[in-house]
Amino acid sequence: MKIPLILDIRGNSLDDGPGIRTVVFFKGCPLSCSWCHNPESKKTTAELSFDESECAGCDACIGMCEKKALSRKIIGFVDRKKCSLCFRCTEVCPSGALSRMGREVPVEEIMATIFRDMPFYRNSGGGVTLSGGEPTLFMDFASQILQQCKKKKIHTLIETCGHFEWGQFEKKILPWIDMVYYDIKIMDSALHKRYCGLSNEKILNNFENLAALSLKRKINLLARTPLVPDITDTPENLQAIARYLSALGISSASLLPYNPMWKKKIMKFGINDEINAPDNESWMETIHIDKCKSIFAQYGISV
Repeated sequence: MKIPLILDIRGNSLDDGPGIRTVVFFKGCPLSCSWCHNPESKKTTAELSFDESECAGCDACIGMCEKKALSRKIIGFVDRKKCSLCFRCTEVCPSGALSRMGREVPVEEIMATIFRDMPFYRNSGGGVTLSGGEPTLFMDFASQILQQCKKKKIHTLIETCGHFEWGQFEKKILPWIDMVYYDIKIMDSALHKRYCGLSNEKILNNFENLAALSLKRKINLLARTPLVPDITDTPENLQAIARYLSALGISSASLLPYNPMWKKKIMKFGINDEINAPDNESWMETIHIDKCKSIFAQYGISV
């Protein structure tokens, strides 16, 4: 079984499905969306994060680094080419400014955390959400979690970019989930490849399979589109998505407000700005989200 790295197991979540939920964040994604609001989840391997705003300036880490990869003279503090990812620096960092992103967590440990939160699920109609990253990269591991949840009658949801092998998904994931949050970002295949790293052919094929099942009420499916300035929020793209969903008999969808926090996050990993997009919340004042909703409404889709 392919063992994933887990970024976080976060309880008391109100943003990742109905009710109060526990969210398991997997590390690794087949896509590489330029605006990803969880850039730490792109790679399947562990990474070193440095948060300058949390640094106490003690320099204990510098003396600990055998590769001499840490220096105040380096922009971003970490020389990523020299760093061997031994993570010894994180062990002596008193403020947590240096931290390891991604660790192996046994299924048993994940389930222990989930089971502790069961009273919250029962009282709120909540449950467990597998997110990421992309949990379908690790179907055997994810399937174990989902199956144990269903034994306890816990509501299960998976958040996915949709780029997976349908046969494996149908066998290992589908029987154990109640709901799917499915990202439909860009309809034009060339633009999808440009901004997300891969074409969307497989994504759309998989969505059509799930849409057919949702019409038979065998799965609860919600299509979601992030509103990224001048990329996904264009009238052309939103109209194409709305037409596509309408043709499949989909009557509701979700538009996700732009999250500018990714710009600050990528700096922690020594990554330069990937796209020219707003980096503050003021953009939300001019998004005209009602106009975006009206495009979907024209095709009979509620948002």
